[in-house]
Amino acid sequence: MTSLKNSVQLIGRLGNDPEVRTFDSGKKMATFSLATNETYYNNKGEKVTDTQWHNIVVWGKKSDIVESYLNKGSEIAMEGKLINRSYEKDGDKKYVTEINLNELYMLGRKD
Repeated sequence: MTSLKNSVQLIGRLGNDPEVRTFDSGKKMATFSLATNETYYNNKGEKVTDTQWHNIVVWGKKSDIVESYLNKGSEIAMEGKLINRSYEKDGDKKYVTEINLNELYMLGRKD
C-alpha cells in the first residue's frame, strides 16, 4: 500500500513542446503541460468535453527522453507524485501544483 501514497496516474496529450533546462550542477529538468479530457452528456443530451491542465516536471535521464521523443500533441501515460509549492512574485504569494514524473509510457503511433 505504500506505493499508492501520493501517486498520480494520467493519460493525456502534451499542450506544448517540453522546455528543458540544464543547471550549473549539470542536472537537467524538463517541464511541459499535459491535457486530460473527460467527455460526458449534460441534462440536455449535449456532449460536453471537460479539459484539465496539469504541470509536469521531469528530472534527470528521463528529461533526455522527453526532450528527444516528445512534442506538442504527443500522447502519453504517466505516473508521478503531486508536489505543492509556493513562491513570492511582486509581493504576492503564488501557489503551484506540479506532478513530478516517475514513469512514462509513450502512446500513439511512431512518426
